[in-house]
Amino acid sequence: MDGRRRNPYELTEETPVYVISVAAQLSGLHPQTLRQYDRLGLVSPDRTAGRGRRYSARDIELLRTVQQLSQDEGINLAGIKRIIELENQVAALQSRVAEMEAALEGAAAAMRQREAAVHASYRRDLVPYQEVQQTSALVVWRPKKAKD
Repeated sequence: MDGRRRNPYELTEETPVYVISVAAQLSGLHPQTLRQYDRLGLVSPDRTAGRGRRYSARDIELLRTVQQLSQDEGINLAGIKRIIELENQVAALQSRVAEMEAALEGAAAAMRQREAAVHASYRRDLVPYQEVQQTSALVVWRPKKAKD
C-alpha cells in the first residue's frame, strides 16, 4: 500500500463484489465456464467464508480477455494460462524495476549531497597543486654585474 489509510468501504478494481451469476453476465460467459476457469487456475476469484466465489472488476476483465484469446485468436486454455502467467511476471518485473530505479535515484541524490558537503568543507586558503611539466629546454642564467 502507499502508506495512506484506505476507507474500508471504498471499492477498487480488485474489490471482490460480484457473485458468479453477475460475473457471468458481465463477462458474457456461462457460470459453468467461470467454474471451469477457476478449476484450471485461469481466473481465480476470492472466496467468501461460505466458499462462494466473488469476482472483482479485474477478474471480469480477465474473463473477457480469456474469452477473446480463446474465441478470436484460437489459443487453447493451456496457452492462455501461460500467457497470463507471463503477463503477471512482466508486471511484477516492471514494478521491481521501478522500485530499483527509485532506490537508485535516492542513493544518487544522497551521494550528490555528500559530495557537495565535502566540497563545501574545502579550505579556501590552500592553492591546488599542479604538477610541473618537465621539458628538455635549457635555461641559462646570467647574473647582472653589480655597478661600482
